[in-house]
Formats: sequence, C-alpha cells, structure tokens
Amino acid sequence: MSHPSPSVHEHGPSHDGDHDATHAHHGSLRGYLTGFVLAAILTIIPFWLVMGQVIPSTLATVLIVLGLAAVQIVVHMIFFLHLDTRSENGWNMLAFIFTIVLVVIVLGASIWVMYNENANMMPMSPQYQQHQNDA
Repeated sequence: MSHPSPSVHEHGPSHDGDHDATHAHHGSLRGYLTGFVLAAILTIIPFWLVMGQVIPSTLATVLIVLGLAAVQIVVHMIFFLHLDTRSENGWNMLAFIFTIVLVVIVLGASIWVMYNENANMMPMSPQYQQHQNDA
C-alpha cells in the first residue's frame, strides 16, 4: 500500500523557515495603518498648500507638491506594495528601478521633443517678419 505524499504543512523544520521567509513581507495591521496615516498626511499637506495659497511663489509650491508626491510614492511602495531589496532576492526592486528609468527616459524625451517642436514651429514675431522684409 502506498503512503500518501506529505502535504505542504507536513514538511520538516527546514522548509518552515523558508516558508516564513517568503511570507514575512506581508503587512501587519500596524504597518498598514502607518502607511495610511503617512499617505493621508502627504495628501493633506499639498492640498492645504494649494488651496490656502500658503506659499506666494507658484514654482515653489509646484516643486514642494512634486516632492511630497515622490515621498508618497515611496510610502506606497514600502507599506502597501511591500517592495524592498529583500523580496524575491532583490529582483522586485531591480524591476521597479528599471521601470522608473524607462519612464524617466520616455517622459524626458517627450517633454524635450514637445519643447523643441513648440519653439521651432511658433509663427514668427512681427519684429522678425519686419526684419525679413527689409533684407
């Protein structure tokens, strides 16, 4: 008579350690609440800065809001996506960094192309047209 194969729960202690290591990055209630509070704060501050017109400089306000948005992305990655250098032996983080590099290249190149098209396709100013007619 053959014996049934052992189930996942009947493995020895060496496998339990591996099982715990792979599932150790799942969040706890405390981690999720910390992430939620940080995300809420990082949403309320830019809203207050813009709606209250706290900073008179528009450029400074935009830069601060973009900086807080970047911090909020990091908070979401750590507390909700559980993305760190230990998960999947660092491959998740490497894939994320590769994605960020590609997005920066694509967005940067798009902005550069649009700026150059805008600068080169604008109609001539009246002063430049007058100069062309005189020559």
